[in-house]
Amino acid sequence: MTMTQLSHIIVYSNSLEAWVIALAWLVLVGGLTAAVKPWLVHRLGEVARHTPTRLDDAFVEALAGTRPWLLALGAMLPAVHGLVLPSVQRRWIEGFASLALAVQLGLWAGRFIDQLITQSRESAMRTDPETATGLAAMSFLARLLLWSLLLLLLLDNLGFNVSTLLAGLGVGGIAVGLALQNILGDLFSSLSIVLDKPFQIGHFIVIDGFSGTVENIGLKTTRIRSISGEQLVFSNTDLTKARLRNYRHMQERRIVFAFGIEYSTPPEVVARVPERVREIIQAQAQARFDRAHFKDFGESALNFEVVYWMTTADYTAYMDTQQAINLELMRALQEFGTGFAFPTRTVLLGAGEPLALQRAARTAQQQPAGRAN
Repeated sequence: MTMTQLSHIIVYSNSLEAWVIALAWLVLVGGLTAAVKPWLVHRLGEVARHTPTRLDDAFVEALAGTRPWLLALGAMLPAVHGLVLPSVQRRWIEGFASLALAVQLGLWAGRFIDQLITQSRESAMRTDPETATGLAAMSFLARLLLWSLLLLLLLDNLGFNVSTLLAGLGVGGIAVGLALQNILGDLFSSLSIVLDKPFQIGHFIVIDGFSGTVENIGLKTTRIRSISGEQLVFSNTDLTKARLRNYRHMQERRIVFAFGIEYSTPPEVVARVPERVREIIQAQAQARFDRAHFKDFGESALNFEVVYWMTTADYTAYMDTQQAINLELMRALQEFGTGFAFPTRTVLLGAGEPLALQRAARTAQQQPAGRAN
């Protein structure tokens, strides 16, 4: 049957030729896309792997998200132009076609943005974990903004009054915000952590007696690996309200320690102790002496207070240095002929004058009544 003959056959107010052409649009676009996509993705992927830029990798990733059936539905837009259809049916078909194209456009843009952010985050995890945390939150916000914008454009294209819709969403958003204030609070706290950066992935922090290394900062919770090995989970709202200590940027560590020696130590020896402590600390490679003083008289000891600085934040180096100082201090006190004091109590009993005791005889009036002498 020729096209001329098809043009004389009428089906639902349209020639059979027009229906064939409309169907050809769907089959051609869908079939061609399904056939060309694997080859094109493979070829472009080979080229992208040999280039230093990340944009072509993101473009290939976006192209891999092509859905032939969505493009076939989108092809209904040019297909219906040659058909005579009722206005209601035409509007529904064009609406489905516009929705399919909007979804496909969102898939392309979403995969492109997500691939760029993922590659940047993986690179930042090796060199700059602080930036990696911000990129993780940016990925979610970028996709949320993208799909929201596509939805508004689609609704506007379908003839909806977007201004009225936005106003209604504003009123409804207040009610939703009140119902989800805890979740939204954690979300905004996550953004606050990302932007203000009180801590980042890989930082060692202490929060309310809990300490560990930050493993992940999510939209609702932050996960910390404690020293003992278990995972601690904190809500982001609690973290922004808590007083925490971040040891990541600590360059020096101030050390204060005290010790006491025996009360029987002569004053001349007591005066030599601070100078000996200074020599011991100055002999340590990573320590800087600050001060050492005979502080006060304790209940059982003559108390000294010592302050020095570690020039490194490494806790193991600090403990090694403190151990060396303690051992040298023990040897020094042995040389001085004294030692560390321990709690003692001395009770002195003195002999006093004896108490004078005198027994007085009873008088007649003190005797019981009715008793004969």
